[in-house]
Amino acid sequence: MKPRVSLQDSTLRSGNFSLRIIPVRREDAGLYEAEVKYKTEVHSCHVELGVITVTLSPPGPVIENELLLMSCNSSHRASLVETCWFHNKDPTSRTFCSFSWTLFILHPAMSDAGSWRCQLHYSDKEIISATFNLQILGFDGPTNPVVYAAAGSAA
Repeated sequence: MKPRVSLQDSTLRSGNFSLRIIPVRREDAGLYEAEVKYKTEVHSCHVELGVITVTLSPPGPVIENELLLMSCNSSHRASLVETCWFHNKDPTSRTFCSFSWTLFILHPAMSDAGSWRCQLHYSDKEIISATFNLQILGFDGPTNPVVYAAAGSAA
């Protein structure tokens, strides 16, 4: 996992043995064990790292009016009950819920850009969420395609 993993050497003396993983990848999910030996004492702890991912299809820049699929899934082991998508942090605006991990936007518009949060509801009552900033390439200008400019000016 090098060079993505580090220990904070400056905090070891105060008892902080945190492991930092930057950036986290889906394959990093799983059970981690830390063991600290000091003189004759041995201390250990177990931490489970769950990973949630948001992916776009097709990958790359999102083009206005071209079909977009946003998928959200996690490493959680329970059965998925429902997936909800919220646009621009407002649960009352642009909310979509389904039994699938995927949100289809048939004709994405500039108004679809911004923060999207997926919320996964599982059979064991666990709720996991992630936020994704959607950027759309398109034209956000006047609806009338005719623009007038004075002769001799810049347009």
